[in-house]
Amino acid sequence: MTGWPGVRDKQVVITGATNGIGLAAAEALAALGAKLAIVARSEARASAAVARIRAAAGDDAVVDVFHADLSSQASVRQLAADLLARLPRIDVLANNAGGVYLGSQVSADGIEMTWAVNHLAPFLLTNLLLDRLRESAPARVITTSSDAHAGATIPFDLLEHEPGKGGGGARYGQSKLANILFTTELARRLEGTGVTANCFHPGLVRTGFGQNNGQLLRFGIRLGMALGRPFLRTPEQGAATLVWLADSPEVADETGAYYVDRRRTEPSKAAQDISAAGRLWTISEALTGVPAGSA
Repeated sequence: MTGWPGVRDKQVVITGATNGIGLAAAEALAALGAKLAIVARSEARASAAVARIRAAAGDDAVVDVFHADLSSQASVRQLAADLLARLPRIDVLANNAGGVYLGSQVSADGIEMTWAVNHLAPFLLTNLLLDRLRESAPARVITTSSDAHAGATIPFDLLEHEPGKGGGGARYGQSKLANILFTTELARRLEGTGVTANCFHPGLVRTGFGQNNGQLLRFGIRLGMALGRPFLRTPEQGAATLVWLADSPEVADETGAYYVDRRRTEPSKAAQDISAAGRLWTISEALTGVPAGSA
C-alpha cells in the first residue's frame, strides 16, 4: 500500500479522547495536522479536552466533538450515524475508550459492562463505519489493547448464554484479549480493501483509569498509582504507539498486528488462535445485531 504521507489533513476519529492516553494522542495528532473528531460522554470534559488540544496544537486545530455513551449500543449506533452525517471521509478510527467495571455492573443491553465498553462498542462502531473507511482508503483502524490479555481466555459459553454475568479483573483481561482477536479477524476480512487494522499495548500509564468503581476501590487504585508512580508512564508515553500507528508510513502495509513500543510483538498463544477470532466475531455479531457475515 502506498500514498500515506502522514496524518496531516487526515480525518481521525478517536474514542476516549477526553483524558489519559486518548487526550494525549489527540493533542499529538492535532499538532501533526490531523483533523480530529473526538468522542466524549461528558460535555464539560469534552470542552476541557478541546481547549487542551488547541493549546497544544494551535487555535486553528480542527476538533469536532461527538457525544456518546459507549456502554449503550443505541448510543453507539447514533454516534455512527452522526459521524457518517458530518464526516465525508474517515482516514483513521482509533478505538481507544475502555474501562474496568468491578462487581456485577450490567449495561442497558444486558451485557456485562467491561465487555460492553471494551469489546462490543469498538466492534459495533467499527462495523458501522466500515463502508466509509473503505471509501476513504488507504485508512487505518487502531484499537487500544493491553498486556493484561496475557493469561486470559474468552469465556465463549458465558457470552453465548449469560452475557450479563462476569466482571472484575478477569473480564478486563478477556476484553483486552478480545481486542487482539477482533483486530486479527478484522484484518483478515479487510484484506485487499486498503484498510488496515492493528492494535497495541500502551504500557502502565498514570491516568484516571478505574475511578468509576466506588470510593473504597477508587482509594485502592489511587494508592497503587501513587506507590507505583516512579514506574508508570505518562499519558504521552502511553499514547506514543497509537500516534505512530496513525501517522507513520512505515506501517502502511502492516495489518493484523499487535504492537508494544512501536514494535510488532507476538501476543499470547490464545491471542493467536484464528478459530477463536472467528468464533468471537460470530458471537459479537449476535450480541450487537450486526448482520452475519459483516465486514
